[in-house]
Amino acid sequence: MCKNRFLLTLAALCLLLVAAACSSSSNTQESTEANPALPGFDVENSDPKAIAIADEVMEAMGGRKNWDNTRYISWDFFGRRSLLWDKWTGDVRIDNLDGAFNILVNIHNLEGQAKDSGQVVTHPDSLVKRMKRGLEIWINDSYWLVMPFKLKDPGVTLTYVGEDSTQTGEAADLLELRFKDVGLYPQHKYRVWVNKETKLVTQWSYYPEASLEEPRFVNPWQEYQRYGNILLSGKRGENRYMGNIQVRDSMDRTPLEQL
Repeated sequence: MCKNRFLLTLAALCLLLVAAACSSSSNTQESTEANPALPGFDVENSDPKAIAIADEVMEAMGGRKNWDNTRYISWDFFGRRSLLWDKWTGDVRIDNLDGAFNILVNIHNLEGQAKDSGQVVTHPDSLVKRMKRGLEIWINDSYWLVMPFKLKDPGVTLTYVGEDSTQTGEAADLLELRFKDVGLYPQHKYRVWVNKETKLVTQWSYYPEASLEEPRFVNPWQEYQRYGNILLSGKRGENRYMGNIQVRDSMDRTPLEQL
């Protein structure tokens, strides 16, 4: 009698374990479906745990649907320049705040306009250089602002490094981002600390070469606020701040069409 009761209990326990495993697998699948990787993301060489955490970050930031539906984002980059970006078309306006230059560039085809100190750039070679410079600025400045939304971008390989603490002592999961055949700087590497409770990125470090052991810098991600339907952080420490952040679903496109 006792033996039969033991076997029944063991069988019930096994069923519970199987159900829990199926539920976990289902949750992971649902999370991945809610935040599909962009074409070219290195799924094969990325850790499943790192991918799952990236999906949690996306959800904490407002969710993939809200990110995709966000069209216009504008901000000032560390008091140096202002940017206005149409995510849907790739049109970007960059105005240096000291008046040194103004650039309108489409990041997909590198077509646009430019002014140097108020003078329209007309020489073809000079204009090409300004368009490339505009792309470089957008890549840098937008990554500082929206990197958490880009953890599953083309060319990214995600690795789960382990549990760690930020410089302020917050418990976090540490992810590493490497890049393969993508962007202007595929040799770069980043490490990203994801808060265990909020699932928000609260710190990152940058390595100009993936082989380096020591980062060039480590910055906090602070003062998250809701803009439109997504969260963004503008503060990267005491002396690095992105201000005038705005998120819009519609606007007058004239600023993106003429300088």
